Amino acid sequence: MKKTTFLIVGKHAVLEALKNPIRKIERVFLTEDALKRANKENQSLNLFKSVNVFYKSKKELDNLCGRDETAHQGLVAEVEQLEDVTLKEFVSENVKQNVNLIALEEVTDPRNIGSIIRSAVAFNIDGLIVKDRSFPIKSKLLYKSACGGTEHIKIFKVSNLNTALKFLKTKGYWVSAFDISAKKDFTNHKWNGKNILLFGSEGFGIKLKTLENSDFRFKVDIKNKIESLNISNTVSVVCHHIFKSLKILLIKKFIF
Repeated sequence: MKKTTFLIVGKHAVLEALKNPIRKIERVFLTEDALKRANKENQSLNLFKSVNVFYKSKKELDNLCGRDETAHQGLVAEVEQLEDVTLKEFVSENVKQNVNLIALEEVTDPRNIGSIIRSAVAFNIDGLIVKDRSFPIKSKLLYKSACGGTEHIKIFKVSNLNTALKFLKTKGYWVSAFDISAKKDFTNHKWNGKNILLFGSEGFGIKLKTLENSDFRFKVDIKNKIESLNISNTVSVVCHHIFKSLKILLIKKFIF
């Protein structure tokens, strides 16, 4: 049975999808200028050799993409969704000692989720846990904001976040909730081991029932002139610190 397809847009989103051997691409629509730029930047890769390519004008691509304010940069691809990977499969196959997964509760804005994915990939996060019914998997804005990051991270879609957290805790994972009312600064914590980094929506934060499944509660310390950071910025700050912390631990391990 053929899967349903959807459109992704933007240079990085489309080119990374083309480089991904497990991403099924039905068609690529692009302007001639975009093709020239793509081939110039990827001279060693014949990215378009095995896909159906259709040349379009910028206006035709504008009409194809609709009115969601997504800049296509002359590149649009019709793709199938990647095969789902379950948390149980990931946990059973994982051999890493240090694992970091991001869990999002009621974070639904596709731009924010895309930016979170981009940061997660940049800072070596192992996967993203999202609620199936609220995850905009076919959003062009998400793929554009992720800049190709969707091709490089596992996304675990779950029906019940609390059930998923409880399961992971039985497998040795620690749940750290990032909450504006928390007292402890996350930079003072040791981030080796297996961690779930739990974030809630900007408007409502993490639900009380979900907070009860956390082992630690942390804040991101900022000046009191600003109430809070954008959720994607908060995630990026946290992921960057953990990335650096684990690199330092690795260096110390080899030195000593």
